[in-house]
Amino acid sequence: MRPELFRYFDVGFPSYFVLLLSGFFFATALGVLWAKRIGLDPDVVVDLGLAMLLAGVAGSRILHVLVDGYFWDYVHLCTDPSLVDWPFDRAECVSSTYDGVWDAARGVCHPKTRDCFAWAKFWAGGLTYYGGFLGATGAAVYLLRRDRFPFWKAADMAGFAVPMGLAFGRMGCLLAGCCFGAPSDVPWAMSFPPRSPASEAQAKEHILESMRMWSHPVHPTQVYESAASLAVAAACLFLVHPRKRYDGQVFVAFLALYAIARCLVEVLRRDARGGLLGLSTSQLIGVGLVVVAFAIHKARAPKATPASTSA
Repeated sequence: MRPELFRYFDVGFPSYFVLLLSGFFFATALGVLWAKRIGLDPDVVVDLGLAMLLAGVAGSRILHVLVDGYFWDYVHLCTDPSLVDWPFDRAECVSSTYDGVWDAARGVCHPKTRDCFAWAKFWAGGLTYYGGFLGATGAAVYLLRRDRFPFWKAADMAGFAVPMGLAFGRMGCLLAGCCFGAPSDVPWAMSFPPRSPASEAQAKEHILESMRMWSHPVHPTQVYESAASLAVAAACLFLVHPRKRYDGQVFVAFLALYAIARCLVEVLRRDARGGLLGLSTSQLIGVGLVVVAFAIHKARAPKATPASTSA
């Protein structure tokens, strides 16, 4: 696990955020090449990439705050920090690193000061892909209509560019230690170091004696989803795109294929993801997007014309 990918002038750059940005830049560059190839304005794609990045980060953070199980922690950080439990022992709690307040009666640590903007600190971690997808989609619809750029052609470009970029982001998750899977004894299972999200979760579930221990081996669900994203991108680019019958078909394939892959990976994940009716938030959104994909396909697919008959 490597939470910081590198440091520059003593400033740490979080692995997840660096690779997320790399994915966005890669997807944008791919979009520029695609626009030049079919004779459309590549500058629109650059503007689109920047707008989708900003809107995507905002949407991703907002969905995390609302549905990943930390909403009341963010509220209490602003109103009453004593209601927030930090996963530290006494020595760490009162150290200069964390400067918390030790609650001897409960044996837990609390933040000392209020922070009403903790919910907005996206660089500290806590981003949800589908929130980013919905935010970026909203920005794309607005900009493409404003610039009179062929919407469904751009959507087809996103159908193979977005999953390629997402593959970068999930490897950032691996380095950050988030989005981990269930305990497993498969040969490729991975253990995460002390204080990692996996160790903290397993300590809370009493699977580990302390979060200061290495986690038990878990499914590397970050790698699974990265590989699935690359497979979806390859299928959309090399199988669907050359054979598409209407503009928007590649995007439809991406929506459905990624939603199905994500739902399957979610079964093996064990990080906090919110949910309802036994399904995680991402699974619920994925089901909705499969329905949306089917509706788009029905609306845009060419209607078969009946064969003419002769008397």
